[in-house]
Amino acid sequence: MTQDTPAHDPAERRGRAGRDVPVSIASAIVLIALVLVTLLLWKTLFMVVVAAAVTVAVWELHRGFAAKQIDLPEQPLMAGGVVMVVAAYYWGAPALVTATAVTALVTMLWLLRRGVPGYVQNATASVFTLVYVPFLGSFVALMLSEGGATDFDRYDAGVKGILTFVAVTAASDIGGFVAGVLFGRHPMAPVVSPKKSWEGFAGSTVFCVAVGIAMIVWVLDADWWIGVCLGLIAAVMATLGDLCESVIKRDLGIKDMSRVIPGHGGLMDRLDSLLATIAPIWLLLHYLVF
Repeated sequence: MTQDTPAHDPAERRGRAGRDVPVSIASAIVLIALVLVTLLLWKTLFMVVVAAAVTVAVWELHRGFAAKQIDLPEQPLMAGGVVMVVAAYYWGAPALVTATAVTALVTMLWLLRRGVPGYVQNATASVFTLVYVPFLGSFVALMLSEGGATDFDRYDAGVKGILTFVAVTAASDIGGFVAGVLFGRHPMAPVVSPKKSWEGFAGSTVFCVAVGIAMIVWVLDADWWIGVCLGLIAAVMATLGDLCESVIKRDLGIKDMSRVIPGHGGLMDRLDSLLATIAPIWLLLHYLVF
């Protein structure tokens, strides 16, 4: 810090992390508490949180795409997204596929009311949004339903799977953040995400594998090598998810999808890693653990 830089300068508080760290940590604690309380107390309420997150994420993408004159039809995407989450939770993967196809068709029919100009652009962006947010988000419902779609057993396989999924994905963010701030020297993708480094990715991998082994062995009571696979998958997919969202924002010319989460930006800025990791993690746990 130079002499003419006040100690309370927000830029100093952000430092190399590129964010207001105290506010970011406080917001993260609130979000984690919301997930844990609803998940452990009442599974149905947790699914309400998931459906609400899908709805907010669709709103954020509508807002972001508007920067490029792309107008997403929010109503069918939001309603269809909620239906997809519910269908996945109660009736499984076949119902999710069917609900996704029906929502895509309804959305394209909905756009017909606007006429021909911009139809292909808006329909393409709508289907992209449908797959990116509600479809991938619905794998959380598939994971939770592994224990049976009831609220009678708070600590069944589905709940343990969600806790494992959240823990290993959070480990990627934490490990990447810590290693990137302390050791980051070599940018991974400077054009897309200048602050993301190979050192940060190494930190993500180490944290993910460690947490993956711990959760698999102590929580899910499975073989340790599955935890290694879980950690490696989470590290790679979480990083790719973060990079993909960064590409989307750069292409749209926006910094954040919104500012609904203090210190983090938009909800999509926190869901990017989770959306990217949930499907392969569900697949791994479904066939090797549950």
